[in-house]
Amino acid sequence: MSHAEQVLYTGKTHTTGGRDGAARSDDGRLEVKLAPPGASAPGTNPEQMFGAGWSACFIGAMGLAAGRLKVALPRETAVDAEIDLVKSDDAYSLRARLNVSLPGVEREVAQRLVEMAHQTCPYSKATRGNIDVEITVVEA
Repeated sequence: MSHAEQVLYTGKTHTTGGRDGAARSDDGRLEVKLAPPGASAPGTNPEQMFGAGWSACFIGAMGLAAGRLKVALPRETAVDAEIDLVKSDDAYSLRARLNVSLPGVEREVAQRLVEMAHQTCPYSKATRGNIDVEITVVEA
């Protein structure tokens, strides 16, 4: 870590049982049952949690971008994330689509906000070059 870096937060979780298990955070705010995608058992899966986390982070990054551009981010701003678990041959991978809704924002401004957010969002940075990502403005 360089002298300019500052850790702002460390999320700590404990998971047991893999896709048929449970996960909880050290502060007790998160406690979820896990189930494989498409299973009838109660619980969520890593792909859904990844989509929720990325969406929330991406909206935050759009808020920062809106501040830089001096435009208001609508309260109704939403991101619908689709995270695919893909199997090809004997390997698994992920693929993602983020569908961004910015009601009342001009299309050019909305596109600029999305582009800026994708450059600064930590989830976008973590996935860049590692998985296929498609980001679409669906309402502006």
